[in-house]
Amino acid sequence: MTSTTLPRAGTAVSTGTLLAAGMAAGPLFLGLSFAQVLTRDGFDLSRQPLSLLALGEYGWIQITNFVLTGLLALAGAAGLRRALHGRGGGTWGPALVAVFGTGLIIGGVLPSDPSMGWPAGAPEGAPGTLSWHAVGHGVGAMLAFGSLTVACLVFARRFRSAGRGGWALVSVLVAAATVVVMAWPDQGSISIRMAAGSALIFGWFTAVSARVRADLS
Repeated sequence: MTSTTLPRAGTAVSTGTLLAAGMAAGPLFLGLSFAQVLTRDGFDLSRQPLSLLALGEYGWIQITNFVLTGLLALAGAAGLRRALHGRGGGTWGPALVAVFGTGLIIGGVLPSDPSMGWPAGAPEGAPGTLSWHAVGHGVGAMLAFGSLTVACLVFARRFRSAGRGGWALVSVLVAAATVVVMAWPDQGSISIRMAAGSALIFGWFTAVSARVRADLS
């Protein structure tokens, strides 16, 4: 059995397949989210964050999107762990990606509260108090964004050690840009900034998964 297959289980899954799953996580989440932004009547991304798509008549689509994306990220983490085993970043990098996937799943199964006018009839502003599942959704979001941002720095160190200065620089810049975008003190633009932060971090994860997969050959 080669190093690119699982040592156990009835059907072996190649490392390349697991990394391809990681590559697909970002395009799936962003593609399906923005398709809903364009097709769900009344949704306004300038006011309403993507997570609110999990509410309303077709909320199951976004819930499924969160969970499937999280599972793909977990598969990608397994692929990274196997591909980088015994090498720089081979422990903490995949572990942080696994936390990212777990955070997405939590964010999917624990939806936020109706707010910002979504769905129809919801309060126009933020809710005065949060339900337990909305608190859980926030925890999942913090785990997802926080862990993958730190993973950028872990992989930046790995890329620098491997002589890939360009990849290291991009990883640091993505981490810095994500922090700035998410922490910018303007609540009026939070939904747009969260979408932009998602695009940054997912784009980085897709690119790194593709880079590591290419290195297998």
